[in-house]
Amino acid sequence: MLNFFIQDGAEVAQDVEPVVEEKTLSIMELLMNGGVAGQIIIAVLFVLLFVAVYIYFERLFAIKAASKMDNNFMHQIRDNVSSGNIQAAKLLCAQHKTPVANLTEKGISRIGSPLEDINTAIENAGRLEVYKLEKNVSVLATIAGAAPMIGFLGTVIGMVLAFHQLATSSGQAEMGSLAEGIYTAMTTTVAGLIVGIIAYMGYNHLVVKTDKVVHQMEATAVDFLDILNEPA
Repeated sequence: MLNFFIQDGAEVAQDVEPVVEEKTLSIMELLMNGGVAGQIIIAVLFVLLFVAVYIYFERLFAIKAASKMDNNFMHQIRDNVSSGNIQAAKLLCAQHKTPVANLTEKGISRIGSPLEDINTAIENAGRLEVYKLEKNVSVLATIAGAAPMIGFLGTVIGMVLAFHQLATSSGQAEMGSLAEGIYTAMTTTVAGLIVGIIAYMGYNHLVVKTDKVVHQMEATAVDFLDILNEPA
């Protein structure tokens, strides 16, 4: 009888499985537990993210404002130039204050010069307007390339520290703490990739928007030269 109870108790003990404590993964813990070097890298990436977002929206609003154009603008310029009312044409350009209006005003100010000189003046003014539109956009491209490398640098530093801990403990380091240090170090690479992707997408979107404004300026320059070529 005693053996029966012992065997029954052993079977019950075998049926009870050990409770495995599930460890949650908190993003804030990953960011804060990466050591001083990891925290510095994360702080740098946050600064780059802020700069990238600021430049993107600042340029986006500036480009949208530059792309606004009255459909009757060139018709009014044509009427004023054809009637010889140059001052009214200049005043109309000054009221709009867009790249298209600035190019047209530059061409109007050169009326009376050879067409080649007028074309050259318009092209030079166009380069200046494009430079204004692309202001600080190259910074986004720099952030898109630098952020992943900075994140990878943080990961490499974390890996070096983790293996240094393993080496100084004569190979007796706890695998749990070692693995925790490694995946914590990997968070800098993830953060760097996120910042890089955001900056890259923002850069390409601004380039597309800028190209549309450039095409608009080129079309306007052609229309203005056609106005000057029209027979009196």
